[in-house]
Amino acid sequence: MKFEELGIMQPILKALKQKNYSTPTPIQAKAIPLILRRSDVLGCAQTGTGKTAAFAIPIIQLIQKIEGREKNITLRALIVTPTRELAIQIDDNIKAYSAFTNLKHTVIFGGVKQGKQVELLKKGVHILVATPGRLLDLEQQGYLNLSTVKLFVLDEADRMLDMGFIHDIKKLLKLLPVKRQSLFFSATMPKNIVELSRKILKNPTKIEVSPVSSTAETVQQYLFYTNKNEKKDLLLHLLKDERIDQVLLFSRTKHGADRICRNLKKKKIKAAAIHGDKAQNQRQKALRQFKEKQIRVLVATDIAARGIDIDKLNYVVNYDIPNVAETYVHRIGRTGRAGKEGKSMSICEPEENAYVKDIEKLIKQKILVIKEHPYPQTDKPMTEQEKKEWNKEKQRKKQEFFANRKNKMARAK
Repeated sequence: MKFEELGIMQPILKALKQKNYSTPTPIQAKAIPLILRRSDVLGCAQTGTGKTAAFAIPIIQLIQKIEGREKNITLRALIVTPTRELAIQIDDNIKAYSAFTNLKHTVIFGGVKQGKQVELLKKGVHILVATPGRLLDLEQQGYLNLSTVKLFVLDEADRMLDMGFIHDIKKLLKLLPVKRQSLFFSATMPKNIVELSRKILKNPTKIEVSPVSSTAETVQQYLFYTNKNEKKDLLLHLLKDERIDQVLLFSRTKHGADRICRNLKKKKIKAAAIHGDKAQNQRQKALRQFKEKQIRVLVATDIAARGIDIDKLNYVVNYDIPNVAETYVHRIGRTGRAGKEGKSMSICEPEENAYVKDIEKLIKQKILVIKEHPYPQTDKPMTEQEKKEWNKEKQRKKQEFFANRKNKMARAK
């Protein structure tokens, strides 16, 4: 199938050709005709499946046909997404796809001064991409009128709820017109996501592509068992291979990301960290330098990594094994995109062995273990009895922590 067969107008086809797009991905082939027919869509698709184009292309076409001839610029499409990086990425894609139309678009997000964003809104836009906090803030200040919105997209809904945006989403829904076309995309569909979708969509068509339990066949997955205190040494050992020239490395915590970054810099390896505590300009600078290969390693937390879309990214490293198996799939999905090859390397300490088993159970395959390296895991994996004792001790410490905090609060009163 070609994009020409999906009923896409010539100006957009011209832009897609300029981007070297010829064959739609499965989600694009399913979603674009539905959206052009004005159906509400419930889409389940993980990162790297071409989801942004699946909703951006038909939105541009629908608005161009109606608004492209109008002199007054009216807000017609609102796309809400959880992170700044993802919002910027979506807006960049809209810019590319609408290059040969006269549509106006912009992106708004927190973490920066609102002045420039307000100026662009005052000039008028047809399509607005936004993060929830800044969107509601500018609406309350009177810079936005959402009553004219005809197309509403909630993207990365599962991450939105993970980040605590549920109350913002409920506020937003009250500001949108009841009569609208709505598109709802999420990588996973747990019960709370399904319930939220029912509040947003009307008689939606459900499309599901590449479920979260699957990893791209083009990604080669490797596992390195080591000890906690030797993780940094093993990482440096892996980076001795100069062919590994651009690495997206995942850390579980913000402090961990900063620590890894400092260790790499001490060894003269160019690196930068992005996470929620970094200012927006710092995050954008680090991402730009990484894309331009000015730095070799970009260390990121999971939330900050949403929206990182880098062509031909070959290497992802899990410095910390995620304790949620689905997160592993999302992480390694940053490479091996659009049919290209990629490699993921996971560094596992003894306490993370159980997480690896959960991941392998989810993806229904064994990850290739690389045993030939200088820092093998010497601690034996915990037996079932040891796990029970470890969990019991962890629970005891947790109860002790809350009891101490309660006592401190009582004394403070």
